[in-house]
Amino acid sequence: MSSDERPIVLNTGCGALGTGQLPRMFSNWRQVRVDVDPSVAPDVLADIVDLAPIAAASVDAVWTAHCMEHLYEHDVARAMTEIRRVLKPDAFACIVVPDLQRIAAFIAEDRILETIYESPAGPITPHDVVYGFGAAIARGQVTMAHRCGFTPAALTRQIVKAGFGGYSLLRRAGFELAAVVRAEDWASPSERDELLAKLGL
Repeated sequence: MSSDERPIVLNTGCGALGTGQLPRMFSNWRQVRVDVDPSVAPDVLADIVDLAPIAAASVDAVWTAHCMEHLYEHDVARAMTEIRRVLKPDAFACIVVPDLQRIAAFIAEDRILETIYESPAGPITPHDVVYGFGAAIARGQVTMAHRCGFTPAALTRQIVKAGFGGYSLLRRAGFELAAVVRAEDWASPSERDELLAKLGL
């Protein structure tokens, strides 16, 4: 890392610059972009299941949005363990994934190919949420395929398995689940609530 004294947020699975905005609370933080795809010019070229270039207990926050579902289910535990390893003891991570429990309602109604919302990249269907953004995959971006999925119980199971001390799980607009986790337990409910408010959750 550098001599920059600002707190560090590790943005894993960052994608190209300008895609996937971080919450406003990180505007004065130092963002370190991590991705497995060299074409997005990350600061650190690495897979989230092996963050070896990042020292243990060296970052103040990890942000990972729509990254975990691109892993095979057995690799999610490895990624969670790596996130916990790089966090400072009082640091936190925010993990955002698609909410398959809510998407399942559309599939049960035989609406898997209907547009359910518009994203900056184009219309999104339940099929895209389950299997990956079809338009990008059709263009040859096969790493956009989804290899696993999450419901609240499935995401909680992975968090507990990784040994995080404290966590909160919330539903977001846009058919998302957001988990805010800490290496150690929350000092108090008010500390947790203040952080969730800063993250806009």
